[in-house]
Amino acid sequence: MTNPPPPSLGYSLTVTSSNSDSSTPQPEKNSAPPATMLPGAPRFPPPKLQQDQIPSPFFQNPNLLSPANGVRSPLPHLSTPPGPPVFKSPVRPAAVPFRTSPATPQPIAFSSGSTLPTSSPPHFLNGSVELQHQVPLATEDSTLVNESSCALFSAHKVLKQKKLTNVPSLGFGALFSPGREIFPGPQILQRDPHRCHNCGAYANLYCKILLGSGQWQCVICQRLNGSEGEYVAPSKEDLRNFPELSSPIVDYVRTGNKRPGFIPVSDSRMSAPIVLVIDDCLDEPHLQHLQSSLHAFADSLPPTARIGIILYGRTVSVYDFSEESMASADVLPGDKSPIQESLKALIYGTGVYLSPMHASKEVAHKIFSSLRPYKSNIAEALRDRCLGTAVEVALAIIRGLSAEMSRGVVKRNGGNSRIIVCAGGPNTYGPGSVPHSFSHPNYPHLEKTALKWMENLGREAHRNNAVVDILCAGTCPVRIPVLQPLAKASGGVLVLHDDFGEAFGVNLQRASSRASGSHGLLEIRCSDDILITQVVGPGEEAHVDTHETFKNDNALCIQMLSVEETQSFAISMETKGDIKSDCVFFQFTVQYTNVYQADISRVVTVRLPTVDSVSAYLESFQDEVAAILIAKRTLLRAKNHSDAMDMRGTIDERIKDIALKFGSLVPKSKLHRFPKELSALPELLFHLRRGPLLGSIVGHEDERSVLRNLFLNASFDLSLRMVAPRCLMHREGGTFEELPAYDLAMQSDTAVVLDHGTDVFIWLGAELAADEGRSAAALAACRTLAEEITELRFPAPRILAFKEGSSQARYFVSRLIPAHKDPPYEQEARFPQLRSLTTEQRTKLKSSFIHFDDPSFCEWMRSLKVVPPEPS
Repeated sequence: MTNPPPPSLGYSLTVTSSNSDSSTPQPEKNSAPPATMLPGAPRFPPPKLQQDQIPSPFFQNPNLLSPANGVRSPLPHLSTPPGPPVFKSPVRPAAVPFRTSPATPQPIAFSSGSTLPTSSPPHFLNGSVELQHQVPLATEDSTLVNESSCALFSAHKVLKQKKLTNVPSLGFGALFSPGREIFPGPQILQRDPHRCHNCGAYANLYCKILLGSGQWQCVICQRLNGSEGEYVAPSKEDLRNFPELSSPIVDYVRTGNKRPGFIPVSDSRMSAPIVLVIDDCLDEPHLQHLQSSLHAFADSLPPTARIGIILYGRTVSVYDFSEESMASADVLPGDKSPIQESLKALIYGTGVYLSPMHASKEVAHKIFSSLRPYKSNIAEALRDRCLGTAVEVALAIIRGLSAEMSRGVVKRNGGNSRIIVCAGGPNTYGPGSVPHSFSHPNYPHLEKTALKWMENLGREAHRNNAVVDILCAGTCPVRIPVLQPLAKASGGVLVLHDDFGEAFGVNLQRASSRASGSHGLLEIRCSDDILITQVVGPGEEAHVDTHETFKNDNALCIQMLSVEETQSFAISMETKGDIKSDCVFFQFTVQYTNVYQADISRVVTVRLPTVDSVSAYLESFQDEVAAILIAKRTLLRAKNHSDAMDMRGTIDERIKDIALKFGSLVPKSKLHRFPKELSALPELLFHLRRGPLLGSIVGHEDERSVLRNLFLNASFDLSLRMVAPRCLMHREGGTFEELPAYDLAMQSDTAVVLDHGTDVFIWLGAELAADEGRSAAALAACRTLAEEITELRFPAPRILAFKEGSSQARYFVSRLIPAHKDPPYEQEARFPQLRSLTTEQRTKLKSSFIHFDDPSFCEWMRSLKVVPPEPS
């Protein structure tokens, strides 16, 4: 694989791999040529195999780390600022033939059978030459389903015919979440793994074992390997005692003499420092909100957390925690990068710039209270802000104090350090800055220079195990294209907020508490029949000298910028030819250093059966996983508004091509039927086409760019919600019924919660809102539900509530499919809840809709000459 040029503004890594014949040594990997469209489907292009680099994480379910095995660390409980009393609101399943959207799709059920292929050697009772196929320790599918949930495939079977498997409009692939929390937790092994000497794959539950000698056969390259006698056993049942031979996912933990600080207790975690870099050019209303958020942030930190505080405007002020009676800071100029002499005087002087909260909490509160609003009468966009210099100083403090001299205690950092920038405007002063006005005659060149400088600063932060998160708020444009490279190159995230209030404060807390590993390396190995064509996710191609090499190691290697629970990689695959074997294998390995400074190698092995039947293949498809893979490939190419419009057209062509290749022709008609096995896929893609990622719902291109970059890195759960909103209708008694996200849910006597990933909307019908008591109870229940379902999501979404007919309600209406335009029989088929309404209620509902040109789902499908699939 060739090293790609340094990526530009696009956020997601895109790498290609060529898994060629394992019999030929390949010390380097070569890029695979782009996939080509099959004849008959030339109108929408195949995925572009190019480096677009690291997106920034946007995450639902930041999966908490369990300290029980010393591998993962807990995050403190976080909740949004005070709201209604918390109570559990059970969600009642939709009483309709409609597929609700679970938090995770049903992953692959690993086979517990021990059937040997007919080509296996003869069975001898002494076991000396018996190759035994191992079975999982847990024979119940449910246990294995949970364990395998960090690897989600678009189909649970692989079609043997290359021509149909590689149809680009449908595609085949997997979503892999390296740090996702597993229930029950993975098996832990505190020893070195057994690896194939030929290809580097790990021993696993699908290997065949020679019981007499302990040799095991690699599932990837079929070579025999020794186990130093460890796998010698009288029977296959005895081999089940080895976790790697009984579980599809295992964690190898190595502490070693070089990392003596490993203590598997959460309170003893070595806290990496958190440095706040705060905009000093805010007007009073914004500053008041920011101060409230900062005070709440200080109160939320654990006593062992170490914090630093830096302010920036025309100068950089580094606050000194050794002065306990008042807020005291050392000041550096902001017009240029700090010189080494100034940094040495700062770091090795008498001041304390990183201090644990148990010793500095009151000082931090004094510093936050001492902040003052901007005094000069200059417009927000014209104020001088040396954001780049401030981040350089923050990085220098972290790097200079990495041995930790604070309060005389010597400790080793755990995990990545965090620099959290609280920005209210663009970087317009010092290195990495752009002119105040776009009309500057040299603006394009200066912006290009700033982009490169910011990206280099982000890479420097990554080299020093520091992640830069940029939390923007307020009404002043922050020049997203300039700031984005800093966050993404460091492995951080950029988030936009309306103000510095509630959502900003929650994100500030969640950004600091995200447990993240460092030095992450992802390796993907597949059977020879499988070719990886594209990877989209938070990483970049690993150089050959950064990972172990084996004689014929064809693994695709990705250097991860950070290792967090909420990330995922979208992996697109093809088959090299017609498959002859009965199954294919995939092995994902992520190696990283956790917050306890232990080296972890998580190994996930998946076996998928191969089939000749197209129907069996389609029935095994996971519509939601397939939709997210398609969405990530599509969004990767939608770098601007014009691209987004083009990508909407490719979705149309994709639907037509799938119907042509896998559907059937309606008798005496030119319409095609969409395959019934994929009935949920078109509606998911329709949501993608008209939603904020590709549609015109989001007003400003900067906002859509931020959403795009977050989506390309996001976990499956959040990605699904960003594509297709989840609609929950409030019922009497505090329960909620899940319904399709259609505008038919806007019934005047109800309240509806719509979760769209980055935003959660609460809509109160006019009739309900007129009853003050009922509306207050419904609003409290909806608010509580919204907070519960987004409690661990990062970034935290906006939670907006409004009444029917208000101007803000358009944000809610625009995200629902306008099913009111369909004939009544179509409405009832797709939204059976309508049958519970009286004739008067149906008439009132019908008259409440305003006509506009946006097509319904059924109208859109018919415009493509495709019959809408019946609801599943």
